[in-house]
Amino acid sequence: MTHPLDRPIWTSLATRQQPLGYGDARARRFEPVYAAFAAAADRSDESRAALAELVREHGEAFLVEADEPDVPKGLAITNRAICWQMVAGEDLTFAPCKFEIVPLTDADGPEMLALATLTKPGPFYSRTHQLGDFLGVKEDGRLIAMAGERMKPTGFTEVSGVCVHPDHRGRGYAAGLMSLVAEKIVARGETPFLHVYDHNTPAIAIYEALGYRLRAEMILLAVEAP
Repeated sequence: MTHPLDRPIWTSLATRQQPLGYGDARARRFEPVYAAFAAAADRSDESRAALAELVREHGEAFLVEADEPDVPKGLAITNRAICWQMVAGEDLTFAPCKFEIVPLTDADGPEMLALATLTKPGPFYSRTHQLGDFLGVKEDGRLIAMAGERMKPTGFTEVSGVCVHPDHRGRGYAAGLMSLVAEKIVARGETPFLHVYDHNTPAIAIYEALGYRLRAEMILLAVEAP
């Protein structure tokens, strides 16, 4: 039986986050203002054709799966990367916070997008912050660090958007924010998980220290319609 995290995009869009995307029982994708993730229901010709149509209609998409994604005919691969999918273990640690953390709202959206654009924690768009709860740290009213939630397969929630302004790193902001985000996820009876590029060893070290463990190597493909 397939684990829901083997195909996190499909299991998110087919269940809890279905209202945030386009598509049907054959293929789905997030609306581009939220994320560029997309997935076919299976490897049938019908599902693959439906996925290709979603890419043609709404632009570039990212496929993330444990097995090599089956790219539909008519789409071109523009990037391929390996990500670690890490899941919170029994030793999940909640790092202490010695600084003020505030909930972020739609009013913070432009600053959140600017911070993510500067630090590049992963794909972040104008309404990515509406995929789940986001928390932040501000200094003199300016957002300098944040973390939040993204994909939500049944029983799991992804910790994402973790970024700290370059001028404010080394103060424990990332670990503290991630801990509070994870604490909220656990309180809902869900399991936190995350994705990180396999070459990002500094981030992996932080995640391992917090109690996240490698579950699977995931293949990320960026595809577009030529």
